[in-house]
Amino acid sequence: RGPRQFAAVKNPITDITFGVCRSVRIIGMFRHSVRQQSLCRITSCGIRSIISAPALAPCARWSHLRVINFHWRTFASPAMQVQEAEEVAPITRLRNIGISAHIDSGKTTLTERILFYTGRIDTIHEVKGKDGVGAKMDSMELEREKGITIQSAATFAKWGDHQINIIDTPGHVDFTIEVERALRVLDGAILVLCGVSGVQSQSITVDRQMKRYNVPRLAFINKLDRMGANPWKVVDQLRQKLRLHAAAVQVPVGLEGGHEGVVDLIQQRAVLFGGQNGDEIRFEAIPKELETLVQQKRRELIEAVAEVDESIAEKFLVDEVPTPAELQAAIRRAAVSLSFVPVFMGSAFKNKGVQCLLDGVVDYLPNPLEVENYALNRDKGEEKTLVYVDPTKPFVGLAFKLEEGRYGQLTYMRIYQGRIRRGDFIINMANQKKIKVPRLVKMHSNEMEDIEEAEAGEIVAMFGVECSSGDTFTDGQVNYSMTSMFVPEPVMSLAVAPKEKAMQTNFSKALNRFMKEDPTFRVHFDSESKQTIISGMGELHLEIYLERMKREYKVETVSGKPEVNFRETVTDRGTFNYTHKKQSGGAGQFARVMGYVEPIDPSESKDKFEFRNVIVGNAIPPNFALACEKGFKDAADKGPLTGHPVEGVRVVLNDGATHVVDSSEMAFRIACQYAFRQGFENARPVILEPIMSVEIQAPIEFQGAVVGGINKRRGMIMSTETKEDTITIQAEVALNSMFGYSTELRSSTQGKGEYSMEYKAHQPVTRDIQAQLVEEFKKKRQAERDSENAL
Repeated sequence: RGPRQFAAVKNPITDITFGVCRSVRIIGMFRHSVRQQSLCRITSCGIRSIISAPALAPCARWSHLRVINFHWRTFASPAMQVQEAEEVAPITRLRNIGISAHIDSGKTTLTERILFYTGRIDTIHEVKGKDGVGAKMDSMELEREKGITIQSAATFAKWGDHQINIIDTPGHVDFTIEVERALRVLDGAILVLCGVSGVQSQSITVDRQMKRYNVPRLAFINKLDRMGANPWKVVDQLRQKLRLHAAAVQVPVGLEGGHEGVVDLIQQRAVLFGGQNGDEIRFEAIPKELETLVQQKRRELIEAVAEVDESIAEKFLVDEVPTPAELQAAIRRAAVSLSFVPVFMGSAFKNKGVQCLLDGVVDYLPNPLEVENYALNRDKGEEKTLVYVDPTKPFVGLAFKLEEGRYGQLTYMRIYQGRIRRGDFIINMANQKKIKVPRLVKMHSNEMEDIEEAEAGEIVAMFGVECSSGDTFTDGQVNYSMTSMFVPEPVMSLAVAPKEKAMQTNFSKALNRFMKEDPTFRVHFDSESKQTIISGMGELHLEIYLERMKREYKVETVSGKPEVNFRETVTDRGTFNYTHKKQSGGAGQFARVMGYVEPIDPSESKDKFEFRNVIVGNAIPPNFALACEKGFKDAADKGPLTGHPVEGVRVVLNDGATHVVDSSEMAFRIACQYAFRQGFENARPVILEPIMSVEIQAPIEFQGAVVGGINKRRGMIMSTETKEDTITIQAEVALNSMFGYSTELRSSTQGKGEYSMEYKAHQPVTRDIQAQLVEEFKKKRQAERDSENAL
């Protein structure tokens, strides 16, 4: 029995049996026995619609007795479970949520408890379990070894009469694309925060991603059992650092070692969790020592909701106390409209507060009908068109994640409109290819449950469908394309090659597969150095892919030193006037171009490169103008200073000259490449380097050593915060200076320090660094020329 069960049940087993017999047709016999935490097992070959049994209605939400959280999956095979889920869970009782947070905040641990309390798994395993099993959602061997989430994993569960699709996402900044594409297709999210560390660097990134896709969220302050936990500091940080209108809906009963449960501020009662797995739930009066705090925090909650909800505001102004039902409805309206964030509390590791959070997901996060999603109508010039969560309308779906499975490519898809059945023909709008859906499944981490069909609002997976991440599928009745997701640019590159030539085929297969799976993983072949260059979001990102290549494709690789992805730009206007002449007998080459290069104002345009042809008259015929643009773009791909791309530059062509015989597209393309370099040199060029936001945590006695290490690496300390015996330092450091920092930090703090970083922006390097980089590039080019001449 849980907080929502108000009817007394004298004999759970008898009453449940009676409820089943009243409302269900049974073919054959059934039996029940109590074993393992009063777990009631009922076997039957013809039970249907059990969840709708009237006698079970009050107990359908909580599960300290696994049968009282009355799940069809407790009694049926997986195929029957999915079929019944379709019948008993209409769209209003569906939630699509993601769990996101800073690394090591307890996301996967929380997901493990959710799966246990909803009956999806029978045993709890830890992320770094001693039994060698590991958490259910960390299915990859590398994830279990390193104790981190690398790939987002999907599952689904039942909580009472609601179905919840869950995606557990990584917390490390190197795998931020997994969070990005998960939030793109989800209706709601849980932002997990550490009760000790509070809002951290990746918390800010995740919040930015949620705001980008307008995802309503709950906050869950985790790890309240740890030394130094302070949930009220975290609530303040939500308001100040993330600018969220947030308030607690719970007050913890005890902190650190004395954490027993929470006080529900809406129902005004204490919820205490006991038993080995936290599934023995007791409801008691509010402890006397907490009464004053509870009254204060409840008034804060009502006041916060009154600021964003008119019905509560009217009551608040006349000092009328809203009923629990009124307050709960107002919180839901505010949360769905993105104007309020309810804050829950607990400790996933100690099995406290997770069931209350699940109630919060059902009560406060939207169902698919409450979220507006738009597609681009190609028949109307890519006009934004609302897609309807209606199974009778034409099918529209978005492939948001790819994996290479045992049976071919596994494509995760969110269905926005219509329905899809196994065997249907659908069209990939990216290439207009018509394909058949050979197999349709629902994912439970790395396990699959076959289904025959799925409707709008669902998240499913398909096998054997060739596509890319971000492709839109329709049934051909509409010409829609879903809006794309944001893909950050890689910040680090690495030259790699297989150890042996015999591995070249598998090496190429691995790179092609990884590129299709991960849009932030890029591969290109450098024609000058004759090397394969891979690019990604950081050292760990690239290291994981090289390790996967070794394990999954048996390819040993040789890699060079990681290279930072510098950029080049200009700070002033620089003119060019270049004439290209070449005569070698017969028709020669002639082209003359004049104009200027200037920086693009970021407030005017976000384009990285812009070309303008403002020639009046016919100095350069229109048929050569396209060749001019290609020539300038070719030159911008490899900047003159270091060979890195040029961005934030506008090229304006205002005059030129041609020859009747010798002018050609090739001549103008070559002329524009040299003209760009001429104008670039006259425009006071600078080199840009990626700057990282770095957060370091270490014992306070090592503050001097940590600050000294940051200063030595040309870092700028933005803020410091001391909490008991721990100091948290926020700094901005050039990525090029961060190589090897993890080893240095461990040695300078006796292994007690840790750090995380995320990309912030590209900023100009200092003059001495620029001169050094230019000189290194010249030496590299000279060495390559000498090598070519020797050959």
